[in-house]
Amino acid sequence: MKNQALFILLAAVVAPLSLTAFIPHAYAAPVYVGIEGGNIAVSGYDAVSYFEGDGTPVKGSPDHEVEHDGAVYHFASAEHAARFAAAPAAFMPRYGGHCAWAMSRGYLAPGDPLAYAIVDGKLYLNFNQEVKAKWDLDRAGYIAAAEKNWAVVPADAKFGG
Repeated sequence: MKNQALFILLAAVVAPLSLTAFIPHAYAAPVYVGIEGGNIAVSGYDAVSYFEGDGTPVKGSPDHEVEHDGAVYHFASAEHAARFAAAPAAFMPRYGGHCAWAMSRGYLAPGDPLAYAIVDGKLYLNFNQEVKAKWDLDRAGYIAAAEKNWAVVPADAKFGG
């Protein structure tokens, strides 16, 4: 009988906690997280590389890094680092490198540097390719919503643009 009462008490305590695992993040309160990899922006990819050639991103190197607004950007070359340093806003991912779709829903999630798009000369990252496919269906609408939400994200939760 004691064990049964203990089991019921334990179930009553644990059940509400486990239910939170099933609440969709879009409906939960915003959780502010840093860029994946601490303060290394774009997971170490060269932000300038997205805007050159065929737009395929390349990994940067700590040998060519630039710090901007609390984030450290790595570049494939000294030339790219210098271009970024001269005009960071031209190359920084929107929403501090967080997922553009998540931001449109009111929360932060890490952006995958390989799930990206350039829209009107700006770099947007998404959580993964599946999320990007959703975001691609209404880029303009999601960007408009994300811009409103980004404006109210506390400054200490942001890295750059």
